[in-house]
Amino acid sequence: MELTIGKKIRTLRRQKNISQEVLAQYLGVSFQAVSKWESGSTMPDITLIPSIASFFEVSIDELFDFNYYEIDKKVREIVDASYPYRSIDDAKCEEILREGLKKYPGNDILLNCLIYSIPVPERSDEVITICKSLIEGTKDDEVKYDACRILAGTYKAIGEYGLARDAIEQIPEIYFTKLELAAALLEGEEKFQAAEKQKVLSVGSLVDMLECLADYYQETGENEKAKIQLTIAAKVLAAFQDDFLTKWMRYTIYEDKKEDLDRIEERLRNLNNV
Repeated sequence: MELTIGKKIRTLRRQKNISQEVLAQYLGVSFQAVSKWESGSTMPDITLIPSIASFFEVSIDELFDFNYYEIDKKVREIVDASYPYRSIDDAKCEEILREGLKKYPGNDILLNCLIYSIPVPERSDEVITICKSLIEGTKDDEVKYDACRILAGTYKAIGEYGLARDAIEQIPEIYFTKLELAAALLEGEEKFQAAEKQKVLSVGSLVDMLECLADYYQETGENEKAKIQLTIAAKVLAAFQDDFLTKWMRYTIYEDKKEDLDRIEERLRNLNNV
């Protein structure tokens, strides 16, 4: 299966009636590299796969002659296997995802999950490369804008403030979410799942924004206002101590955010000692 992509690229290129040089120029590689792909002696780098699919206006699964529905199920299984290790054992998480990418090279979902497990700023160049390939090549808006978000965070981590702003500008402003609408308009299990997922996201977002405001107030020397924002954040998280697990959750909000609460309380103690 690994060598079929070269034949597919050759077929698509001929259908488009373009030369190896034209494709190589678009991808930023040598025409010899394209020739080797088509002969089956080498494979394209995984970060190039989304761009190749985009150039030929096909899905990545079509590029590899995959059955979309079968592959989607397998990919979700790989993601589910990696998820428990995210932020706990990133090396293990990365290992699982890279094994998946050997089977399904360039898969948008696997690449999107992979960038969560790569440490920044230590390997920021790698994260930036993958993010750019996803932004340019994916046909999935959720993947694209998540890659924009992670790209912006990576640029910020390496001190490239202007590039971080540029990445943020690629993300459209949205004043409601699909989950909010589903929770408000649907019924039964669909309503429940949407509301539960949005609850988790909303808590995390609210606490993050309160901390951002606290950061600003500290930077401007308004420590009392910073303390108020952090106190509200701590109360929000503490309010979920009695919440319970639902069938699709691995941790309660309180369990998942306990380290955040500890950090916020430490910040408050430090501010009180100023």
